[in-house]
Amino acid sequence: MPYEIEQTDAEWKDELSPDRYAVLRGAATEAPFTGSLLHVDADGVFTCGGCGQTLFTSAQKFDSGCGWPSFDACEPGTVIEERDCSLSRERTEILCSKCGGHLGHVFNDGPTPSGLRYCVNSLAIDFDESKS
Repeated sequence: MPYEIEQTDAEWKDELSPDRYAVLRGAATEAPFTGSLLHVDADGVFTCGGCGQTLFTSAQKFDSGCGWPSFDACEPGTVIEERDCSLSRERTEILCSKCGGHLGHVFNDGPTPSGLRYCVNSLAIDFDESKS
């Protein structure tokens, strides 16, 4: 699928830290409870760590206890869902709609009325308090 922002693998490697590259471009997962954005609860927006697109707001964030930042919704049109059958189980992977960066997974076990839990790697996103 073509994305608005497309770069070569070498360009992504030059632009991203090795850990961020592993998550965004290689679909790696950071260890639970280690992400820098897990406990951020200030007003603001969470943007893609690859391209800067706004993905989530602080109003959509909740503490799921799973060890990764969790959101009950995303901003419309910013996240693409794809079937993921890795690790011998079926899940729904979430990708940035602008650059195709791997963000994490979405599950149907959220406690809010949406019933969703977007489970996102801190390494895949940035927080911008100035855009609250």
